[in-house]
Amino acid sequence: MSRTQENLSLEIETARWEWLKPHNEREALFAVSPDLDLAHVGERVAADDAVTVERWLASHLLARPTAAQVAEWDKNPATGFSMLIVSPFVLIQEKE
Repeated sequence: MSRTQENLSLEIETARWEWLKPHNEREALFAVSPDLDLAHVGERVAADDAVTVERWLASHLLARPTAAQVAEWDKNPATGFSMLIVSPFVLIQEKE
């Protein structure tokens, strides 16, 4: 069954860094730029759209969290995120 962008938008949850940290430790966490729609990114990942995903990775619109980001979030474990699980990955966007 295809996971549409509309269906995925309904699956977006709110999470705190302390809950997301284990996913980062198993290298499954990807930070999504606020310039991208989280559900759209999830739909492209679920569709295995390698061309689009690789373009986002190359332009750093989609990336594993940097050491600096992790250090900042570790200092503020209650930092809020929008989160979408597209197994085996967890996509996040930091809330403003």
